[in-house]
Amino acid sequence: MLDTPDPWSTFPRVTASGLRRFRLIVHYDGFPFLGWQRQKEGMTVQGELERVLDRLTGARRRVTGAGRTDRGVHAVGQVASVEVPQRWSAATLRTALNAILPSEIWIEEARRVPAHFHPRNDAVARTYEYRLGLEPLAASPMFSRWCWDISRDPPQPANLELAAAHIPGERSFGSFAKSGQPHLGERCRVASARWESWDGPGILFRITANRYLHRMVRYLVGTMVDVARGRRPLQELDELLNDSGTSLTTSPPAPPQGLFLFRVEYPPERLGDHPDRDPER
Repeated sequence: MLDTPDPWSTFPRVTASGLRRFRLIVHYDGFPFLGWQRQKEGMTVQGELERVLDRLTGARRRVTGAGRTDRGVHAVGQVASVEVPQRWSAATLRTALNAILPSEIWIEEARRVPAHFHPRNDAVARTYEYRLGLEPLAASPMFSRWCWDISRDPPQPANLELAAAHIPGERSFGSFAKSGQPHLGERCRVASARWESWDGPGILFRITANRYLHRMVRYLVGTMVDVARGRRPLQELDELLNDSGTSLTTSPPAPPQGLFLFRVEYPPERLGDHPDRDPER
């Protein structure tokens, strides 16, 4: 009987430059940041991660994220990668980062991954959540920074659910984008889109897709809220979704504070997963 090759034996232990690559699962409160992506001026999540990693390792470290969230948008499942010297283990890296990072950023997990892993290019699905405040308690400072408070004119949840049922499928979402991505096109494949209960004074919208256009989720939520309030007919949402030549425009986008990057998914082989053993953490 021939020996079956062990796929773990091909796991690249270090990069070509002799560094270890780690995947980070990052949480952040987007309120004080100008978004994920580093900028010349102003505080960003990527900028803070790189600043702290430079301090810890004594050299510039490039952090790559799975998505570029806008100003004020939050995350409980952003994925980032970074390469650091071999002396760092996953546990010590996570501990050191959480000891120095601003309190608005927290590393849930650090994990070694293959040298070829890329958090954006390797992702096969991303899930976002949008939290909608329907009860007066949504105006409390304990909630208002993390939801869109519309408690003074709340829509019917059943109408929101009816609108969300029109979204899944593969189509152009160009009508629901601030700006397009000409090199990638406007088509997105939405696997699921639904409203769910939330441990807060309202409900949340959860959407999973292979990719998103700029501000797509916020335009979808803003339009669904207007439909659910009776300010525009459901047929207009359907036309915006299915007629790329429509003269209709979406409703204004929902504000950023209700939006969370919830989860990013990858094929197991891109993470170096093995059926019998976990990679070094």
